[in-house]
Amino acid sequence: MRFTYVTLFSNLIDGYFQDSILKRAIDAGAFEVAYLNPRDYSASKHHKVDDTAVGGGAGMVMTPQPLFDALSTLEEDTYIIFVAPVGKQFTQNDAKRLAKKKHIAFVSGRYEGIDERVVEKFADEVFSIGDYVLTGGELPSLVMSDAIVRNIEGVLGNSESLEMESFETPLLEAPSFGKPPIYETLGVPSEYLKGNHSKILALKLALSECKTKYFRPEQLLKHSRRTSYEK
Repeated sequence: MRFTYVTLFSNLIDGYFQDSILKRAIDAGAFEVAYLNPRDYSASKHHKVDDTAVGGGAGMVMTPQPLFDALSTLEEDTYIIFVAPVGKQFTQNDAKRLAKKKHIAFVSGRYEGIDERVVEKFADEVFSIGDYVLTGGELPSLVMSDAIVRNIEGVLGNSESLEMESFETPLLEAPSFGKPPIYETLGVPSEYLKGNHSKILALKLALSECKTKYFRPEQLLKHSRRTSYEK
């Protein structure tokens, strides 16, 4: 797996891969990271990548020429993703699906956005990570690539942890408790300490349902529909 980040500010992304699980995964060869700066492809004397919008409006727009030329250097089988508030919401299912790709390029916009002709020409998919606006596309690109990488074989030390996480099913993950069992008079559910695994699993399911009902009630409805269908 290789990620290419098409961005004006690679330093915003690079530091994220210098520590923890992702650094170990890169060192082990599980995936690679590369950068492509549209400014390096600008035909402008001063390497400009933005201009005023046709038809007026506030702010500047990333112009097509530098992005056209930069993206044209990518291999033909590169899967190109643009990030924008107008895109469909990125989900765990998307992360699992995209983890099977060999090469993904994330295109990060800046200013008031990217000339739409670039998107129409090169985009395989357009994603959003939520209904809010950010300064640029670097953070959403990192969020999506982090979620994708976790689904690549060998990245996580314990592959079973993927199966127990939130959004692998409609239910949210059950609350987690670490040692010691009692801390500052606060305890953990006593059933967790008795060693009866079937009862622990039943309790975790009940707690997952409670947590989902409180935080994401629409997910609980999906769970109820799935359970009814399976029966």
